[in-house]
Amino acid sequence: MKQFSIGPVRNWFGYTRRERRASFVLLILILAVTFIRFIIPDNRIAIEEITLSDQVFTEDLRLSGNDKNTGLSYQKPPRTYQQKRAKIELNTCDSASLEALPGIGPVLSARIIRYRNLLGGFTSVSQLREVYGLPEETFSLISDRLVADSSFIRKINLNTADFKQLIRFPYFERYEVTAILNYREMRVKIDNLNELVANKLVTQEKMKKIRSYIEIPE
Repeated sequence: MKQFSIGPVRNWFGYTRRERRASFVLLILILAVTFIRFIIPDNRIAIEEITLSDQVFTEDLRLSGNDKNTGLSYQKPPRTYQQKRAKIELNTCDSASLEALPGIGPVLSARIIRYRNLLGGFTSVSQLREVYGLPEETFSLISDRLVADSSFIRKINLNTADFKQLIRFPYFERYEVTAILNYREMRVKIDNLNELVANKLVTQEKMKKIRSYIEIPE
């Protein structure tokens, strides 16, 4: 029988002794790694990216209902709110307080205070709409941060006020001031506010606006 020779195989691959040794070591390493992968379980940890908004929403739902995995019910903890910002009182605030409001600069704050002085004070926050140059958008932004205390209103004595004092009041027209002074001179004094409407010195609508600002002491 002819003896088998590996010479042709060796010549076909063209490996040197050193290359054959390195290939044998590499083969052993591959087999060892494959064997270890079968013996040791492949435990992987999955990491999910959760945005802050999704996390808060999921946590909120979990706390307000039942946990599907454990069957335990959770009571949603009470919400905590930041302390509400103190409101600004329109009849006593200064220009710096007004300028701290959104959309109010030095010009508008000066106009608000000047108008407040002419009126004698604000009976309601809505009167800010009467301030020249104050946009409706700005009023909407600041109205809920303001309050008007009508106890600070400075009233006009209708039986002692002169023409200059009455004409400065924003709600009076010149012809109304003249009519009131003439009526007062004729009657010596005005007994009650209803006389103004009854004698057509002012309209009923005007009386609604000025009632909080005028008085007739006994």
